Amino acid sequence: MRPALNPNWIVVVLVIGVLLILLAGSFFPLTDPTRIAPRSRLMPPDWQYWLGTDQLGRDVFWRTVAASRISVGVGVCVALLSIFFGTAIALVCATNRAIDHVVMRIMDAAMAVPAILLAIVLVAMFRGGVVVVIIAISVPEIPRIVRLVRSIALSTMAEVYVEASRVLGTGMWRILLRHILPATLPHLAVTGAYVCGSAILIESGLSFLGAGVPPEIPTWGNMIAAGRIVFERAPWLVLAPGLMVTVTVLGFNLLGDALRDIVDPQARLLTVKS
Repeated sequence: MRPALNPNWIVVVLVIGVLLILLAGSFFPLTDPTRIAPRSRLMPPDWQYWLGTDQLGRDVFWRTVAASRISVGVGVCVALLSIFFGTAIALVCATNRAIDHVVMRIMDAAMAVPAILLAIVLVAMFRGGVVVVIIAISVPEIPRIVRLVRSIALSTMAEVYVEASRVLGTGMWRILLRHILPATLPHLAVTGAYVCGSAILIESGLSFLGAGVPPEIPTWGNMIAAGRIVFERAPWLVLAPGLMVTVTVLGFNLLGDALRDIVDPQARLLTVKS
């Protein structure tokens, strides 16, 4: 009997397809998303302006498309950056108990602070552009990666084949690269999908509060912030980017669920039975 198709993958394929189209369009826009046209301000959606225009007459559709490059790019960069540094710190902690005790207490303290609050503090301290936002969102995500990779590394180091490699004189770095790191990769793929969705949400929140990407760079968050002022008159200014944030974050979360089902099929069986 063939296994049933995971419905999460259907949604994931659709969302990724839409994002790829948006990202491709953001590099080759048919209309300049920053072009100001005062005579066309706050026009409702029609055949010329598919999602209407904003207070400055800019095309909301192409601004939403252009914003996808920044919002999704921030999410992917945060996931890669946090995974890289989190994995490196966790592997050092797993092999050095003295460092592990100190570093893990720092990680526990960092996890006690809300991610968006810590990101706001970092952005306020190092005022800048997209790079500062990426770093500010990555810092709160690193402790999650450290705890995950450290637990996997410690359990893998206790396996018989790792002990055998150590007895045979294999160096610790070789054990890390050959045995421990490969054991963490499937779980990092799952966590990376969740981190990417969380980072997009945090970036949108920072931009909405005016503490994220500068307003002249279109992102879904600052588009929502600008549109809320005239929401009753032009609701499409908020609905378009808000819907994209919702669909994109949902897509990455479902991607994480689908990858989790592959990495740990037993968890899926327990979920179905419950």
